[in-house]
Amino acid sequence: MKKFSAFILAVVFLTAPVYADVAVTVYNSNRALIKETRDVSLKKGVQTLEFDNVASQIDATSVLPKFLNNTSKIKVLEQNFDYDLVNTNKLFTKYIGKDIEIERTGQDKRAKLTGKLLSVQGGLVVQSSDKIVINPQGEISLSKLPEGLRLKPTLVWLIESEVSGTQKMEVSYQTSGMSWNADYVLVTNEKDTVADITGWVTVNNNSGAEFNDAKLKLIAGDVNIAQPVAMARNEVRYFKERSADVAAPSFQEKSFFEYHIYELQRKSTLKNNEIKQIEFITASKVPIKKVFTYNGTNNGTKVTVNLDFKNSKENNLGIPLPKGRVRVSKYDGDSMEFIGEDNIDHTAKDAKLSIYTGNAFDITGERVQTNYKISGSSAEESFKITVKNSKDTPVEVNIVEPMYRWTNWKIIQKSNNFTKKDSKTAEFLVSVAASSETVVTYTVKYSW
Repeated sequence: MKKFSAFILAVVFLTAPVYADVAVTVYNSNRALIKETRDVSLKKGVQTLEFDNVASQIDATSVLPKFLNNTSKIKVLEQNFDYDLVNTNKLFTKYIGKDIEIERTGQDKRAKLTGKLLSVQGGLVVQSSDKIVINPQGEISLSKLPEGLRLKPTLVWLIESEVSGTQKMEVSYQTSGMSWNADYVLVTNEKDTVADITGWVTVNNNSGAEFNDAKLKLIAGDVNIAQPVAMARNEVRYFKERSADVAAPSFQEKSFFEYHIYELQRKSTLKNNEIKQIEFITASKVPIKKVFTYNGTNNGTKVTVNLDFKNSKENNLGIPLPKGRVRVSKYDGDSMEFIGEDNIDHTAKDAKLSIYTGNAFDITGERVQTNYKISGSSAEESFKITVKNSKDTPVEVNIVEPMYRWTNWKIIQKSNNFTKKDSKTAEFLVSVAASSETVVTYTVKYSW
């Protein structure tokens, strides 16, 4: 066991900052903007001002100090960031060539060994009187904290002041090591027609600093960062037939430049090396639609299952949703069961969302090319698509057919009506009876 002098605690106490205000804005890109206001004591003349407990991953080039009063009478002459922090190896390294004291205990006797520290490579080497002692055992005491070592990362300014007394100082800086993401829990009702949706934000602080009672803002959007060189929540909420009223949000959303800000409506403490989760949206009875899709070109025989809904005020939502993972569950009589998950991108209000939950077990498809011929500057090909439904209830399936080979195409023969979704896609929406199958055939002509 190694023992160090009590002066270390005294330094911590004397440099403990007096916070007036702390604001933390966290971005999706492992970056945060910190703004702190502290009361600092100045005297007239040139002096050194220390500002500790800042993030160890601070971008020192982004630091902006500002005095809120007597601005014209206080000048910042120099700025330094000291991050050479105290640890055992650094303390010993700083004491090479200096005397240290080791208190050793043996057979109920205590003895002190005083000597010069010669080396710390592979263990301690101490010269005491005419002896060289290797790896001496005992409690080691050092006389003082070596110069150049810090207990905490510290900003140091050289200040020239024309006034004395307590001044309010605002310091802002950027730091890496902080990030946030959104997670959503969607719980469907028995018929998959409405859902309860809860959104959580997860804030991860590995910046090297703790921010007490901070005003917390989250920026959603793809912010570009010039290069100088998700947690998941397992909690789900059972679907309840409750009123469609939405609870007062924990976060207030507003537009900012080409992004969106989510501001927590209370203060929160962000500890270092902590993952904090906060509920930011909750909505009930959101109308949803289960959509079956068959794309034989991409998925073979699989029919995908999606839950579609609109992010609108009428659907008890209607705020921009930050990108994140959506976990979907359903109540199975006596328990909640997980049925799939998907990721969504940043989603504007009134935009539509489609959550892919997986592939249908009892619905399959088959796509067969039945004919192909080419003549001069045109070609024709024919397809037969069969959708089988083994369920005991009828379903609707959207058959997606990519028309990707040539720019100009026209369906010249078809067994079912279709919708031209875009310049390269045709869609056939078909009904398939219970324990039955539906066949779609068509011929498309390409020209170039």
